[in-house]
Amino acid sequence: MRLSQLFGKTLRQVPADAEVTSHRLLLRSGMATQISAGVFAYLPLGLTVLARIEAIIREEMNACGGQELLMPSLLPIEVYQASGRDQTMGEILFKVQDHHDRDFTLGPTHEEVFVEVFKRNVQSYRDLPLLLYQVAPKFRDEPRPRGGLIRLRQFIMKDLYSFDADREGLDRSYQLMYDAYQRIFDRCGVPTIPALADSGAMGGSDTHEFLYLTDIGEDHCLLCPKCGYAANAEVATFIKEAAHAGDTEQPLEEIDTPGLKTIAELADFLKVPPTLTCKAVFYMATVPTSDGGASAERPVFVAVRGDMDVNEAKLRSAIGATELRYMDDEDVRKAGFVAGSAGAIGLSGAMIVTDDLVTQEKNLVAGANKPDKHVRNTNYDRDWTADVVADIALAHEGMLCANCRTPMDERRGIEMGQVFKLGTKYSDSMGATFLDAEGELRPVVMGSYGIGVERLLAAIIEENNDENGIIWPPGLAPYDVHLVGLQLERSPDAREAAEKLFTDLKSAGVRVLFDDRDESPGVKFNDADLLGMPLRVTVSPRNLEQGSLEVKARTAADSEMLPLAGAVEALKARL
Repeated sequence: MRLSQLFGKTLRQVPADAEVTSHRLLLRSGMATQISAGVFAYLPLGLTVLARIEAIIREEMNACGGQELLMPSLLPIEVYQASGRDQTMGEILFKVQDHHDRDFTLGPTHEEVFVEVFKRNVQSYRDLPLLLYQVAPKFRDEPRPRGGLIRLRQFIMKDLYSFDADREGLDRSYQLMYDAYQRIFDRCGVPTIPALADSGAMGGSDTHEFLYLTDIGEDHCLLCPKCGYAANAEVATFIKEAAHAGDTEQPLEEIDTPGLKTIAELADFLKVPPTLTCKAVFYMATVPTSDGGASAERPVFVAVRGDMDVNEAKLRSAIGATELRYMDDEDVRKAGFVAGSAGAIGLSGAMIVTDDLVTQEKNLVAGANKPDKHVRNTNYDRDWTADVVADIALAHEGMLCANCRTPMDERRGIEMGQVFKLGTKYSDSMGATFLDAEGELRPVVMGSYGIGVERLLAAIIEENNDENGIIWPPGLAPYDVHLVGLQLERSPDAREAAEKLFTDLKSAGVRVLFDDRDESPGVKFNDADLLGMPLRVTVSPRNLEQGSLEVKARTAADSEMLPLAGAVEALKARL
């Protein structure tokens, strides 16, 4: 390809709205154009790289026995109603109607659709196991798209679904995908850490996400430097040690706490450590009714030790909530909570949930449910009880690893992909069954495995760049060689030599981007560094006088001279 004919131009200035390095370089290199928040158009260079990433993914999926399908993106809402995810994913669904007023949605994920296709094509255990996948667009009405390609409203995902006859088969499929994901990210030059994760709206049991550690990440991960334990903060466990479990229970004492709204203010006022306080947090949760009826929203009062925070993923799981949100002022008023002075003693009309550590502590300071009042010496069982006692505390830096008691590190990261053991969640709700060897009807056992292609592209650039531009890992660059011709308008010999080398390299199977523009050497070299091809080859009148070419690897500090004779084979050897 001639750079003079390539659609898309490089930019000298960094776009003002580009938040992160990958976003800036994508726009500056002319690989992509942002159409709106979370929606991008990909130009030839960007589309070429996406195709190379997809090729690596397909190679690994096919090597595992995966079979590629293509599912529609426009889907009847009934598909998601069958699993209940029209409700649990309702906030991010793009919904449309046809001219018959029938409801459709743009697919945010395709578990349900693959189940429907499975039902139409599989009857017997002899058809199992299956690994079916696609590389296709997804649509999610994200409220806060960010980071260029990191969080999008329209994006390309590789989603594979495993179908097995039993849990042992699922374990094998899961391990197969787990290993394949590690190979994919290694081949793409993105170091990742497999971490335990929350299954969220996907459901199921075990799940791991592959995190690329970076300060721009949205996920928080706890890592043990000794034993290698890694988990998303949403599910990370840690050793909890009661600070006051051995104290003798003291009588309740109501105290004045004028204007004190936070744990820090309360602890400072009373001259006590935060570990001697009980923090109250209010939520509205959508949970099934006690008689198994339809889900309803109800107030939830949550208690944790004052030095800790609530882990909402753990809380959601502990109470079986499908949705969880902080109370607003009107919710607080209706529930009868006293903001800043709320406590569990005498509380009625709300589900009370407490972290298990609170039940071990003695003589905590808690809200008195009266304005500007707290009580000293509250004790679980003696003064109050909870409807649910569970581990609902959020892990933080320095907390002790549950495996080896080593203080853990907290890092931010971007989720590159996630693997789920779904079990029979979807097959039960949607009737996906098969006949086993005894002729009995059984639900198929499923797994789900996703990689966001554009997010992986962003991580590749985040990990592989310098102050001058992109440095593509092997096999991912849009072109192998960036051929720079200097003074072509003034030197017929340089023009002829550059054109011949361009033709000979293409004939030899080398992918070449030929900068044949009438631009200064500085502009051409800067663009070569920005675009990041593995080799830059320069043809100029001065070099031709010596019968040579100038060759510079993108990662090399200096260039070298290469004889013009035999240059094609020499360049192929370097590649």
